[in-house]
Amino acid sequence: MTQFDDRTMANLDVVLEEVCRSLPHGGDHELRKVIAEKLLDSALNGNKTIGGLTEVARAALAETTKKSA
Repeated sequence: MTQFDDRTMANLDVVLEEVCRSLPHGGDHELRKVIAEKLLDSALNGNKTIGGLTEVARAALAETTKKSA
């Protein structure tokens, strides 16, 4: 796996926690895993800002919850 700098790692962590905060108990493992994978893919493609990562995480959450509804 590619190593990210400390700032990118912190941004990934903050965004995942922030997006999952609205879910009961912070979301289940599988949902968090799907969102985290989308975030990692985005960061690997150069999207490393909190704003950009937040958009990706929100879209992943909406897509995943739409599928399960």
